[in-house]
Amino acid sequence: MADADYIGKEYPSFSVDVEKGRVKMFANAIGEENPIYSDEEAAKNAGYKGIPVPPTFPFTITMEAGQSFNILEDMGIDVTTAMHGEQGFTYYDHIYAGDTVTGSQKITDIYEKKGGALQFIEAVIELRNQNDVHVCDLRSVIVVRRQVAEG
Repeated sequence: MADADYIGKEYPSFSVDVEKGRVKMFANAIGEENPIYSDEEAAKNAGYKGIPVPPTFPFTITMEAGQSFNILEDMGIDVTTAMHGEQGFTYYDHIYAGDTVTGSQKITDIYEKKGGALQFIEAVIELRNQNDVHVCDLRSVIVVRRQVAEG
């Protein structure tokens, strides 16, 4: 399969339970001290229905579900030639501790720069909660170093 043929490819869906302890541990790891990420009462007093996840937490959901490497494996790319180039989040609703989040990943673009020495693979993962509410889109770019024949 040519690389461009992967554009539009969708991968099997995955589900991850968002555990309260993981949210607290993540907030602590990033130095987030706001009590809404660890205390249910503080979160409710701030207007949330429960403990919300910090803004970049969805990336850990996708990592836990093995989504970071499935594209590389599928395309036969050596992971040692790839790096995480970019990520972005578009939120439509909150993700809370206790939610079960289901996602599906789709390759949205593949292109080259530097005469083919760098390949960029763009993907979007749509996340929905247990009520089928679209909560977040996670956009990522993987950069792959490639050998280019000198001529």
